[in-house]
Amino acid sequence: MKPAILYVDDDPCMLEIFATYFRDQGYEVVPVVSGEQAMSQAAVQPFSLAVFDINLAEENGMELLSHFKTKFPALPVVMFTGLPDEDELVDEALARGASGFMNKKASLQELCEAVRSYLPGS
Repeated sequence: MKPAILYVDDDPCMLEIFATYFRDQGYEVVPVVSGEQAMSQAAVQPFSLAVFDINLAEENGMELLSHFKTKFPALPVVMFTGLPDEDELVDEALARGASGFMNKKASLQELCEAVRSYLPGS
């Protein structure tokens, strides 16, 4: 069975790039544009990993992380951002329950390696 990734990003271009690349790498990817959609999907489908953009149009990805982890505490969540890798952002994400932090400026290969490292059993 393919590992399933829930990917939350309000940027349609990033959704397309991420979903296409990771599907080509053998993952199942469910791309959604909001926290509400993420919560709904996670309630009905088991995922191996969730990846959340920090800056979402309608909401803050960090707040979504906190809310998500109260409902799905065992699901690893990695925060994903194009913002500079500031220590404060990383510290806040980890304090709110994130398993890790990735930067959108990394290459797709680097992102794939990071995703693999965050999957349970890796």
